[in-house]
Amino acid sequence: MRRRWELKNKSSRYLASPYIIWIVGFIVIPLLTIVYYGFTDRSGAFTLSNLAEILVWENYRPLYRSLILSAASTLICFLLAYPLAMILRWYKIGRGSIIVFIFILPMWMNSLLRILAWQTLLERKGVINGILTAMHLPEQHLINTTAAVLIGMVYDFLPFMILPLYNALMKIDDNTINAAYDLGASFWQVLTKIMLPLTVPGIVSGVTMVFVPALTTFAISNMLGGGKIYLIGNVIEQEFMQDSDWNQGSGLSLVLMMFVIVSMLIVNHFDDKKDMGRGGVI
Repeated sequence: MRRRWELKNKSSRYLASPYIIWIVGFIVIPLLTIVYYGFTDRSGAFTLSNLAEILVWENYRPLYRSLILSAASTLICFLLAYPLAMILRWYKIGRGSIIVFIFILPMWMNSLLRILAWQTLLERKGVINGILTAMHLPEQHLINTTAAVLIGMVYDFLPFMILPLYNALMKIDDNTINAAYDLGASFWQVLTKIMLPLTVPGIVSGVTMVFVPALTTFAISNMLGGGKIYLIGNVIEQEFMQDSDWNQGSGLSLVLMMFVIVSMLIVNHFDDKKDMGRGGVI
């Protein structure tokens, strides 16, 4: 019996080896490369100046703007996705429904194509201004603005907020909600005391899946901001692609990685507190 367990354990290790090779080749080695360049200068000497570059106004301002826009897009996605997920649950729309498929479909399409579509809608001679002109209304300057970048973020990352919330809401037992109504609870009480606490794991997952890519994006600001709305992702891209300064680009990437890790720890901290609270009630 013990011999069989040892053989099974060895076979499990062999089956995991492709995944380990993939992690080492595409995560560990690139990350170590970024760390090396981030803490060295062009001569290979150790330095912290690459990390300190974030304190320069030309780099600090895009980081601040990225944090504000990513937080705003995450909040807007949540405010749009939660009521929609509740409607899907209310009408008992299953995971295999065509309506759910419509929300998943944009995730199968290339992100750049979806942003390019918004560029066509928002440009000066685009679809929206064409409709306004036909209605004898003044044209709007929408493209190359902060609002355009925010719209692109919300549109691009909204499905990543809807699906976790939808899955979390579908797991709530109808009897729990019906019992609350039978005991005289209002809709607002059911929402705040039952549904929101029980969907905290979905909220945490959705916030993480929206905030992190929104914080690190540069393609959306390039296409909808026209190079005028400069985010920290654009700064890092320029350091690598245009200036060929891998040291400073890596240093800024490490600083951005710290912000991402801290934000994830904060979100998970609130998730753990909710779990402890539920455990205490039970």
